[in-house]
Amino acid sequence: MKIRRKYLFYILAFTSAIIAAGVAAIDAVISSVYIPNSLAFSFSCFLVGTLISLLILLIFSIPIKGKSLGSKIIDPSFKRLRLVRKEEIKYHIPAGIGNAILTIGYLSLLSIFGDPSTVLPFSQIVILYLVLIESITEKNIPTLSEIQSSVIVTFGAMLGSISLTGIINLESLAIVFLVINPAWVMFSIYQRKLKMMKIDKHPNDALNIRFWNVIFACLFTAIVVFIYDFIMGTSHILGGITASIEHFGWVALTMGVTFFSYVFYIRALGIGKASVTQAVRASTFLFAIPFSLMLSYFNIIPPFSTDPIMILIKMISTILVILGIVSFALTLIKAYVFINTKPGYPIEEIMQKLWEIGGVTRVTATAGYYDFIVKIRTRTLVKGYEKIIRKLDEIEAIKEYKWESVLKEWENI
Repeated sequence: MKIRRKYLFYILAFTSAIIAAGVAAIDAVISSVYIPNSLAFSFSCFLVGTLISLLILLIFSIPIKGKSLGSKIIDPSFKRLRLVRKEEIKYHIPAGIGNAILTIGYLSLLSIFGDPSTVLPFSQIVILYLVLIESITEKNIPTLSEIQSSVIVTFGAMLGSISLTGIINLESLAIVFLVINPAWVMFSIYQRKLKMMKIDKHPNDALNIRFWNVIFACLFTAIVVFIYDFIMGTSHILGGITASIEHFGWVALTMGVTFFSYVFYIRALGIGKASVTQAVRASTFLFAIPFSLMLSYFNIIPPFSTDPIMILIKMISTILVILGIVSFALTLIKAYVFINTKPGYPIEEIMQKLWEIGGVTRVTATAGYYDFIVKIRTRTLVKGYEKIIRKLDEIEAIKEYKWESVLKEWENI
């Protein structure tokens, strides 16, 4: 089945957001009723998650009519469970560290607030972090529309972090800005690098990426918790092992569902920039509101206030996030530039000059009618177009070129 690339991106990102909201509700139940110790819960998650992820991948590796089950229903790039490659380790290590720290921070906030619709918006502030990092690492300075959209989503998320109970814990902001969001940046950036890699000349698949991320995150979580236990004289490692045994069913449920949320998120990262993907995934806290209402009804979390001001703030935050997401969606422009060059100029030199142009995401040398095909991604058609054309005109080796804007792109679902 084929689907337009843009639609696939939003389907993957929104699906990940919906599943993540359900996971947050499950985590709230576990944290409130079964495992209130956030460090023990974090270690238990990855300990059980490693086993559950392995089981899921073994099932998805079952061949059906020449293709694996996972490639048919989850990710067309997936073939089978495989060992991690040497070239992947340099990305898996920081991604695993990011996931470990992110999970500890997230579960710590959940133990403080209890309300998923309050905890989830905190992590959406990471969008501003991602825009800044991408402007440095991807030689693509954010446009005004991109900055505006990021600020709108971030401000909406910050308003959404105000609980309907009216409680704001200012001390938790340190966890948000110094722990959760930097860790999420590390996790997102390196997961995207892994998804953009080629393994055996084929696109890397999200299922193996997630499986190995859980293993690396388990290792680093164990190290962090062990160091904390050693310094403080506590026994959270033992508590995590005990919780994994006594509450295996609940932890297996949350990690099994989380597996699919992150697989869809990783696939979305392979299509769109990390900041854009995160902006769409900011809708997680919108989907979390019904779950929070349900948890409040069953007295698992504190009952909501009926204060009209608090409800109005929540509504405004919802509208802002939606507007920010729509703004991101409407401003992205893609194009291909077909180039012919003059004889006598080295291919490597021309490719390097093309790659240095802001907005260029891929440079391909061809043996056909054109010498080079350059893929462009920009958020401002007029200024972005003029800037790129000016840079092309400055390259002496270029004889002629043709700009073709992308109307639709299709991809296997």
